[in-house]
Amino acid sequence: MLAVRAGTPYLPWRDPGEATRLLRYALHRQGFTHTYQSNGNGMSVLSVSTDLTVWCKNGSFVWHEGDVVVTHPSDDPDGATRLIMRHYRTPERPSEEEDDGSPLTPRD
Repeated sequence: MLAVRAGTPYLPWRDPGEATRLLRYALHRQGFTHTYQSNGNGMSVLSVSTDLTVWCKNGSFVWHEGDVVVTHPSDDPDGATRLIMRHYRTPERPSEEEDDGSPLTPRD
């Protein structure tokens, strides 16, 4: 248990487990519904998908986007969610048939 001075306000992002829980809820609202969280040893880990694992330690969320390590303050789970969504959820590209500007009609 971390020592906290009496009268200090509770700040959830100082607790990695709580900060990760808030991130998990924010991601859940965006459709990432099958996540797994584990807490211990002053850090927390959130498995979001086979391609994405987010660590929370030392006041930051940390994850990899390809060869790049991304960090984001753990006091902003909604901002981290937006960054994750930008990389892991992109709009579908229209198919070539739909992209020619003409309406699709059934073919005989």
